[in-house]
Amino acid sequence: MRDSEFYGHVTALAPGKVNLGLRVGPLRADGYHDVASLYYAVSLYEEVTATPREDDAITISISERSAFTSIYTKDPETGEPSKAEIPLDERNLAHQAAVLLRETLQNRDAATLSFPGAEPPSYGVDLSITKNVPIAGGMGGGSADAAATLVACSALWEAGLTKEQLAELGAQLGADVPFSILGGAAVGQGAGEELTPLLTPGELHLVIVPSSRGLSTPEVYRRLDEMRAYSSVQSDVPELDADLVRAACTSDPEMVASLMANDLQAPAVSMFGALEDMMDAGLTEGAMQGMVSGSGPTVLFLARDAQAATQLATGLQERLDVWAIPVSGPAHGARLL
Repeated sequence: MRDSEFYGHVTALAPGKVNLGLRVGPLRADGYHDVASLYYAVSLYEEVTATPREDDAITISISERSAFTSIYTKDPETGEPSKAEIPLDERNLAHQAAVLLRETLQNRDAATLSFPGAEPPSYGVDLSITKNVPIAGGMGGGSADAAATLVACSALWEAGLTKEQLAELGAQLGADVPFSILGGAAVGQGAGEELTPLLTPGELHLVIVPSSRGLSTPEVYRRLDEMRAYSSVQSDVPELDADLVRAACTSDPEMVASLMANDLQAPAVSMFGALEDMMDAGLTEGAMQGMVSGSGPTVLFLARDAQAATQLATGLQERLDVWAIPVSGPAHGARLL
């Protein structure tokens, strides 16, 4: 008996991530940039519950238990803030993940059905997403939704696919999806999808400060290109500092703090100046280092240990009246609950 037949649904978790190091190369002909990234999964999880349908429809809903349901972004035409809701249609990465897996299984069914006229299985699903990772915050929340969807639907539809096979599928949806499936820590190259997992026996403790305002990742990359062109800076093939990679593998917070770097921080700060004040406040409250996470505007702070992370989060909340979340890593990749 399927778990979905016994419980009526399947639930999967997938982690958000931070980039302890992010180097960005020049703009490629395909519109992407080569990157060298030190991905680090953290203990902030998206949750996707998949419930079977009798038809082939795929629906999306956002759970009332979600910590994040919308974000304010700047309207590119008026410059005014506008509220952006999470899309509940084919624009949602979780919807795209379910469609991709369904098409993969339907193609496999077509090749393996033993006799003409055999009825293929139904691959309809209702997806309920609990958002715990900041929206448009540079932490791969949408990618985590897609990763959890692939794992949940694979179990629901008895696909018999390994994590590695799901990660290969997920790469078609975006560079962060395979990492969210595999979790842990990894060096990402290419557009971020070429992953080299790292052995990290210890852990690091961080504090995540989300923002009520989102930043568009393509716009942050575009601003980086503009800043480099204005300054006549030639970007080279991106390469991570080998000492940073070793420091992450040994979970050495002092060394990581001294080597953390993000090429997208300067353009993100130029678009949202309050990020610099936030990083300064974190250092004042005792953070070992502060940095914009990915394309922002979420800010991450590195703490010496779990107790220091809790104290830092409390200090930031009292000083700035913000939501500061202690997390640790490297967290496990997508898994069934």
